[in-house]
Amino acid sequence: MTARLLPVPDGLDGMRVDAGLAKLLGLSRTAVADLATEGNVLLDGKQAGKSDRLTAGGLVEVTLPEPVPVGLAAVPVDGLRVLHDDDHIVVVDKPIGVAVHPSPGWRGPTVIGGLAAAGLRISTSGAAERKGVVHRLDAGTTGVMVVAKSEHAYTVLKRAFKERTVEKGYHALVQGHPDPSQGTIDAPIDRHPRHDYKFAVVAGGRPSVTHYEVLEAFRAASLVRIKLETGRTHQIRVHFAALRHPCVGDLTYGADPVLATRLGLTRQWLHARSLGFEHPGDGSWVEFSSDYPDDLAHAVDTLRAES
Repeated sequence: MTARLLPVPDGLDGMRVDAGLAKLLGLSRTAVADLATEGNVLLDGKQAGKSDRLTAGGLVEVTLPEPVPVGLAAVPVDGLRVLHDDDHIVVVDKPIGVAVHPSPGWRGPTVIGGLAAAGLRISTSGAAERKGVVHRLDAGTTGVMVVAKSEHAYTVLKRAFKERTVEKGYHALVQGHPDPSQGTIDAPIDRHPRHDYKFAVVAGGRPSVTHYEVLEAFRAASLVRIKLETGRTHQIRVHFAALRHPCVGDLTYGADPVLATRLGLTRQWLHARSLGFEHPGDGSWVEFSSDYPDDLAHAVDTLRAES
């Protein structure tokens, strides 16, 4: 167990212990609530409950369990296609239901495990379970992504993503018809104030910018091309849900389950369509793209047939 002693910043004044410490420590509210229930949270030396209130300037002491190491298993991944492979990078087309790297609680396949099983060498830079990973896609999001193979590539690509010089193109099928049909969503995102597993547009969140253009309109939905200026967790899903046009099939963010069932979708219609960046080897501009997987293509074909 490790004890951390921290002052309560002004921005957390008056917040519940579980909500405030979740922000302060980068944990989920559930995890903080469990720590408080187990007596591992002290406010100014006194044991605190999850619903107690924080006071700016006070001292909070949190006793955290030691992290459990996450192992990396080399396991083949069905449907994981290599689009490009050289000494510096490997570009893959990620299928549905595959996480990018191992994490606590995830027991399914991973991109990193699939590459290891294919005998591909990956950069040793990064945390143990995320070696070579310079960006991520949700397990339920398909499409193109790049993994660093050389240490030089890892450094260059991490900087490129941070400096927003990478062009990330997505296609999404969203409910209804966004108005205007082309525009920019500039709204800060942070963890949802009530649900640990979700994110939301909230005042004081991290700056988040999404550019979009409607490519095709159907009776009940619109096919949208998206370029991300930032790369927050669930950014596209959160931004379009905030516009009341959630991704079709995205039940987490308020999509209509009847429409999803009618289109045969078991996940959100969201696909990483293209990725462009300066190659870390020679600086040349490279672009890679991914076709729609069968379930997403079927949904669009069904809507076209109905229009």
